[in-house]
Amino acid sequence: MKLAKPPASVRLGWLDALRGIAALAVAMHHFGLLDKIPHAAPVARYLDLGFFGVMLFFLVSGYIIPASLERRGDVRAFWTGRIFRIYPAVAVAVLASLLVLPRGDQIVQDFAFDHPVLSLGANGLLLQDLLGVPSALGVMWSLGYEMVFYYFVSALFVQGWHRHSAPITVGFAAAALLIGAWLPIGTISVDLAATRNLVAAAGIVVLMALACIATARPDLTRWGALLLGGLGLALVLLNSRSTGFETLLIFATMFAGTVLYRLEHRQLDRAPALICCAFVIICGVAVGYLYNRDTALWHTWTPSWQAFSYAYLAAWALFAAAMLLRHRRFPRWLSGLGTISFSVYLLHGPLMYVIGRQLRSHPLPVAGLKGQAVLTVGYLAALVVFGYLSYRLVEIPFQNLGRRVTKAVNRRFPAADGARVERVPLASRL
Repeated sequence: MKLAKPPASVRLGWLDALRGIAALAVAMHHFGLLDKIPHAAPVARYLDLGFFGVMLFFLVSGYIIPASLERRGDVRAFWTGRIFRIYPAVAVAVLASLLVLPRGDQIVQDFAFDHPVLSLGANGLLLQDLLGVPSALGVMWSLGYEMVFYYFVSALFVQGWHRHSAPITVGFAAAALLIGAWLPIGTISVDLAATRNLVAAAGIVVLMALACIATARPDLTRWGALLLGGLGLALVLLNSRSTGFETLLIFATMFAGTVLYRLEHRQLDRAPALICCAFVIICGVAVGYLYNRDTALWHTWTPSWQAFSYAYLAAWALFAAAMLLRHRRFPRWLSGLGTISFSVYLLHGPLMYVIGRQLRSHPLPVAGLKGQAVLTVGYLAALVVFGYLSYRLVEIPFQNLGRRVTKAVNRRFPAADGARVERVPLASRL
């Protein structure tokens, strides 16, 4: 007799809860929460909340993104969904920042005003930090790594290598440990002219690749996906925004999330999966201890090796605990925060600038513990409201539009025979 599947809210609750915690951690890190709590400031030297939140996001992405592609079995549909999922919310966040805050007090960096075409091209690809161009919004740096992960996942999928998550994970982790301190930073975008050339070249490659994928022909889809994978690998190895050990560790972490997905769905035996994840965790802590010192701190934006390593360990501990409790119901408010986490992540910076500007124009009594507590609660309440509005008015409509576009394209231009591959059963809605 088949057991009834748990409700979708139960199956997804743990992932939504983790996304909510990750978004909250990043927002509170940038808001300076630990500096506002008495005697808590020294904790920041041993636990970087921002790094913790981002690594937790990467684990969640690694768990669900490859599964999403495999569920569809269609690279074109996958990319259509990703584009409608990410770009509208990013565009609205950037435009809102430009409209609400003047340039002199602007969260959008001056580079975007001084070099608008270059900035638009690089940020439009969502590869800006890997192309040597500042992010329009500071938090967008992580989207570049998300995008390259999509490139890698697509390339592995068309080659039929997507099930080899464990050795890929181990390879990235070992590379972070062995050559992470050696990999160069920004070796292509050495000056403005070189940066322009790199952005133009990357744009041509991405457009060519997506055009090939849009045909849904097996041969052209393979070309397109491999072009994306090759571009991502070149940028990661030669022009990363951060240290090599952090960059390689990010991809090891994402693919480790995929390993855990395969473990849960019995696509991978327990022993290799657990050994793989243990190796990644050890490498993550070790590279922080070995390499995240002196000038490396300027690139990882962490205050010490402990802040890097302990935050990484904490992200893994929380993910593992949530996974063990995945069949239980999580608090609805926390899962709800997870559903709006992308908008919260994008909007928390602009909102901080708006609040700061208002406080400078109309000083309020926010000194002392009580005043700081009121300010923090007000900030969080406003952030949730704006995040919810962005989710309801931007994210959901465009995601629905993306589904309609996918169906219309598939009807008008059906995939050629053999373009789709066998679907992998997916126990949760992604």
